[in-house]
Amino acid sequence: MLMLLLLLLLLLPSQGDGQAQHVSGQKKNGSCVCPVDSKLWSFPVVKYEAVLQQVETCEGSLSTLQKQVTLSSQFVPHFQDLIENLTARLEPHQYLRNRGVYTDLSLRLLGQELTQLETDVGAVHSQLNNTQTHKLSKEVEKLRTDVDKMQTSDIINMKTVKERLRYLKNDAESCKSIPKDFRSQSSHCLKGLITSISEPVTTKVSPHDKSYISGSWGKQAQVDSEEQRNSYWVQPLVSGHKWGNSVRVYQSYNDFMKSAKHKDFTLAPSYSHAHSIEGPSAVLYGEALYYHCYSSADVCRYDLKSKAVQQVTLPGNGVGYSNKFPYCYYACRDNSDVDIEADETGLWALYATVGNHGNLVVSRLVWDSEAQTINVTQTWETRQFKKAVSNAFMVCGVLYATRYVDEYREEVFYAFDTATGKEDNSLALPLEKVSKGVASLSYNPTDKQIYIYNDGYLLAYQAHF
Repeated sequence: MLMLLLLLLLLLPSQGDGQAQHVSGQKKNGSCVCPVDSKLWSFPVVKYEAVLQQVETCEGSLSTLQKQVTLSSQFVPHFQDLIENLTARLEPHQYLRNRGVYTDLSLRLLGQELTQLETDVGAVHSQLNNTQTHKLSKEVEKLRTDVDKMQTSDIINMKTVKERLRYLKNDAESCKSIPKDFRSQSSHCLKGLITSISEPVTTKVSPHDKSYISGSWGKQAQVDSEEQRNSYWVQPLVSGHKWGNSVRVYQSYNDFMKSAKHKDFTLAPSYSHAHSIEGPSAVLYGEALYYHCYSSADVCRYDLKSKAVQQVTLPGNGVGYSNKFPYCYYACRDNSDVDIEADETGLWALYATVGNHGNLVVSRLVWDSEAQTINVTQTWETRQFKKAVSNAFMVCGVLYATRYVDEYREEVFYAFDTATGKEDNSLALPLEKVSKGVASLSYNPTDKQIYIYNDGYLLAYQAHF
């Protein structure tokens, strides 16, 4: 009806178009009769068709608009949810941007790192003088040429050069190990990466209490005497699930399962002492417990016999500690910044630095018994962001990282080989658990088992190669 009225209004003639008739009426048979010339009132077909086309166009536009409104009402909430989800995922890492962690590397710092790399590569090449070290030296020379060009030109992408520098540094570190081929120390290491992980072969609640959700445990990782061959240890974090100052040692597996015949060692007089433990990161290796020192970038070594404590500062620009770069992925594990691990090749420290943009860094630790010092002999930088990892461990010189799947499953998804500097992020090895959170994860080279401190539950798995 509305359209019809609109059409009639548009078609009605006006006084100004010259088509109106002015006539006088006559009374005839009680009626008023007016003579009208019908020729002047012929229907305006052309004008009608034009108006009809406008009406049809208007109806089509209105229909299209109604469809757009309907689609918008359906999809806008979905897009809003997506944006909110992305915002929530990015928010935990926003502080990295605010603190300038992702700022491009300065030329001065780049030059310093390259100079150190040239020194290291030169030393390795002079000792080995083989095809690989020769090729590495040529690549470093080429990189020096590119950096020199940066002094006068900005045509080279800074991030690309930084990535090349990281790769060459890792390659130089790997060269130090390749001549002796530390993989050959264990026959199963020659088989390559882990192929599968068994269901839990040991399940036990922490002998301290299930309420202590953070800590670490395992079997003696390096046998220095016969009495250590079957010893087990448990280290709970009793202060805010972040700090501890003691370790409990059992002489046998049966004693451990029965929570009997243990010996407790006090590492520091308080939880906030410089020698107390920060984060779930300890490992019993030989006669000593290695762990992350309280509120520092240091690794401590507590000698169970002499009670002496030695420590070393981890290398890197801006080593994360005190909850700066903890393991996260699903939920952050407080103060898990520095992770101490052991495998067939020795001791390792896993951590992150500002200089490596919060990505995992792997450093090899060696105890010098004559000098009574801990030394860092090699360091590799990976491209795996540490806060996107739930935990990590070392096997045969290979770093493995895990991520959260659900309340009862983790997954080993990433590997970095220190012997070659190569990364593999295509792994999908399932790891069962009995609770949501993973405080610590470590591998033991004496029995090829993986130990996990799972929110107060102590679990062990068999690794297969």
